[in-house]
Amino acid sequence: MIGTIYLLHFDRPYRHARHYLGWARDLDARLAHHAAGTGARLLAVVAAAGITWTLARTWTGTKTRERALKRQGGASRRCPLCGVTPRTTR
Repeated sequence: MIGTIYLLHFDRPYRHARHYLGWARDLDARLAHHAAGTGARLLAVVAAAGITWTLARTWTGTKTRERALKRQGGASRRCPLCGVTPRTTR
């Protein structure tokens, strides 16, 4: 199933984490869950620590592609807010 892969950039690190990579069919609804603290556990902990986040980048893709990106690691290498310029072609 095609959805949206998204990258959230934290305004400051939480321990080792500076980003969150996720997938959603309905991105607006998923971001609302994250903002309310009812989405991913990491984002609930980040919010409790007073850390805010920004939607940094999105891709169209599947859950399988999201898992592949997570396994590769290096979210900061994909984050335009960290000074990375994403490729426009594949």
